[in-house]
Amino acid sequence: MSDLLLVRHGETAWSADGRHTGRTDVPLTARGVEEALSLAPYFQNRHPALVLTSPLRRAVATAELAGLTGGLPDPDLLEWDYGGYEGVTTAEIRRTRPDWSLWAHGVPPGDAAHPGESAAQVAARADRALARVAPVLAADGGAVVLVAHGHFLRVLTARYLRLGPEEGRLFLLRTGTVSVLSTEHGLPVIAGWNISP
Repeated sequence: MSDLLLVRHGETAWSADGRHTGRTDVPLTARGVEEALSLAPYFQNRHPALVLTSPLRRAVATAELAGLTGGLPDPDLLEWDYGGYEGVTTAEIRRTRPDWSLWAHGVPPGDAAHPGESAAQVAARADRALARVAPVLAADGGAVVLVAHGHFLRVLTARYLRLGPEEGRLFLLRTGTVSVLSTEHGLPVIAGWNISP
């Protein structure tokens, strides 16, 4: 079985500020471009069987700068829709909800562009993405690469490991990194995490 490689997009101004960046389509910063370019040597001699990206430009640009050409946009790889917390930092939220955690408490509804999602809804998208790539991974013809977003990839990792979506809280994921999901003796494992080439 081939490996599933997860790439979190490079830094954006909002990720640098700790702002929840769901569906807002912000570009990479200069540092984010550097992070994406730094991934190119990692992928230089790898020939993925499939590359899927979130349709948002920070993910698409990261894939292109990393040399992952031919990536197909997949709306299931969009970031968690933060609803009323879109663009807001955790520190700002905790001024009125001191014990708030995305993983435990979710998000309030927002406007029409940001209605919000529950952890279960994000997990359903992650499960669809995993089901879509499963035949490619099973064919053992090369890795599958998913270029997407921090919280979404953390939920996807939890689901890959057969955990509930809220267990994504355990997998801190940095911008501009590669993580490797694999198998050992037929069981899902993490083979590498937050790799910065």
